Amino acid sequence: MTFAKMSWQPQYRSSKYRHVFGKPANKENCYDNVPITRSVHDNHFCAVNPSFIAVVTECAGGGAFIVIPIQQSGKLDPHYPKICGHRGNVLDIKWNPFDDYVIASCSEDASVKIWDIPKPYVTKSITNARKELVGHSRRVGLIEWHPTASNIIFSTAYDYKIMIWNIDNEEPIIYSPVRTIECHKDVILSMSFNLDGSLMATSCKDRKVRVIDPLKGCIIQESDGKTHKASKVLFLGNMKKLVSTGTSRWNNRQVVLWDQDDLSVPLHQEDLDGSSGLLFPFFDNDTDMLYLVGKGEGNIRYYEVNLQKSYLQYLNEYRSCLPQKGIVGILPGRHLPNDSWNTASPYCT
Repeated sequence: MTFAKMSWQPQYRSSKYRHVFGKPANKENCYDNVPITRSVHDNHFCAVNPSFIAVVTECAGGGAFIVIPIQQSGKLDPHYPKICGHRGNVLDIKWNPFDDYVIASCSEDASVKIWDIPKPYVTKSITNARKELVGHSRRVGLIEWHPTASNIIFSTAYDYKIMIWNIDNEEPIIYSPVRTIECHKDVILSMSFNLDGSLMATSCKDRKVRVIDPLKGCIIQESDGKTHKASKVLFLGNMKKLVSTGTSRWNNRQVVLWDQDDLSVPLHQEDLDGSSGLLFPFFDNDTDMLYLVGKGEGNIRYYEVNLQKSYLQYLNEYRSCLPQKGIVGILPGRHLPNDSWNTASPYCT
């Protein structure tokens, strides 16, 4: 009688982050009395870099946001100076990854503005932008800086177009973008770059996820949108993968993992719950951790992303009774002191 030698493999995978947990900041390290916008637009409404935190605020007669030095925590003065100059509500703000003192904003007035923050920082209102980008015919909902090319910024609006702008010139108002990408047939809900900026991913109101070559302006990959209605999409660092959040055909909230080279079939698809709040994904490339932040709720789920099956490993969930209205996202790891855990830290409002 002979016996076949079999090796037993466990059906679970041990994680080095299985004891990770979320901890809210102490009150003295929080920013209190911030007049956060009441807009219902599905966006972050805030942005952070190692020097400043910016928050879109309520403003009569146009759009505005405030810039607060990171170290200046505590209660905000009711008359704290604002950065204002848009004729409509501000819908998105993004810090320049190459200059901590430059920030971009877009608005319902169909324009994008580039602002210079004074060096050294002086708390004063700013009404004159360094640059104004005028090219869209409808309100501009999203902006993204190119991750490796300085002074290149992308904007997308409700005219279904993505415009690429070069702000490295002397003109205060730029009317002509470097390139216009017209491959979407509905409103673009999110866009994300891979690490070197050679690929761009978008999610659209037509339910589809697309991978686009920004230099050629053509679609490389496209999902069919039949089983997953994508709301937000994000490149996962150097893993050559995408993650999207949205809803299933039964309106359950979903998180879906994709191979960037093949969007025909998802690598992993997971139903989460039946809530209606939008899920914003954030990825820490140093730890391979994925954060799913629910807008309008107090939950933040975190997962470890693996290169092999199972691709997503649930770690834990932070719960709070206070709903999140805006999500700043990931504070760059270069902000942390040398003796800290070398990872990024999320901010929420």
